[in-house]
Amino acid sequence: MRVVTWNINSVRLRINSVKKVVKKLNPDILCLQETKCLKEDFPFKDFEKMGFIDTEAFGIKGYNGVCIASKHPINSIKKHIFCNKDDARHMSIKFLYKNRKISIHNFYVPAGGDEPDPKINVKFKHKLKFLEEAAKLFSNKKSVNNDLVVLVGDLNIAPHEMDVWSHQQLKNIVSHTEIEIKKLKKFLKSFQFEDAIRLTQGYEKKIYSWWSYRAKDWKKSNRGRRLDHIWVSQKMSKHLEKTFIEKNIRGWKRPSDHVPVVADFKFN
Repeated sequence: MRVVTWNINSVRLRINSVKKVVKKLNPDILCLQETKCLKEDFPFKDFEKMGFIDTEAFGIKGYNGVCIASKHPINSIKKHIFCNKDDARHMSIKFLYKNRKISIHNFYVPAGGDEPDPKINVKFKHKLKFLEEAAKLFSNKKSVNNDLVVLVGDLNIAPHEMDVWSHQQLKNIVSHTEIEIKKLKKFLKSFQFEDAIRLTQGYEKKIYSWWSYRAKDWKKSNRGRRLDHIWVSQKMSKHLEKTFIEKNIRGWKRPSDHVPVVADFKFN
């Protein structure tokens, strides 16, 4: 079973890129963030033609928005509202795969603005509060040892030194500050999740999933950050086979600044 997560940065603008990625990667589950369109404007028919049996989407016109497309029938769908803002930053589904109940959570964590000080930056304050509420949501769940759960999304934080091009130069920059990393780790531990990328690939090499549009030559400068994540519950981690990041997609025509992150699972 293959799960792919990708911040698409407008699903309608990049629907052809979605089609190419689906053809190339053949995901069972495709999770998108920053779809930037209302549900009534979402290109559901295109996803049906790509082979997805069920596609669910929540969105706001022009920004945010999350989608989960599945090649297996979805049994239930939920969304959670954080910080009293119904701004389309989360959705979850449950489905059966080889008679196993699997849950997928798709998150789009607020970016947090430019100034890493919640006293003067309401966007950063919102980000920290969002992470606190996300951790609380999972810490209230009691089935931590038995559930097959995958949490994916653009979490907008690069937690490890090898998740950024320069730890020293970015440690006071939003997405890699100490307080954000602390909040993210508390979120990770709230359900005893494992970071699938680092679990399979270790902590010794640089791994990125995002490269700024500001770079004239993103590939040459390679000033990336790993902002996109796949987490797995303890029981799900036993089925995790491999992970990888499709870096070359960043070089496609009219690309998103993020690239797809992929996890493969094996069930006997």
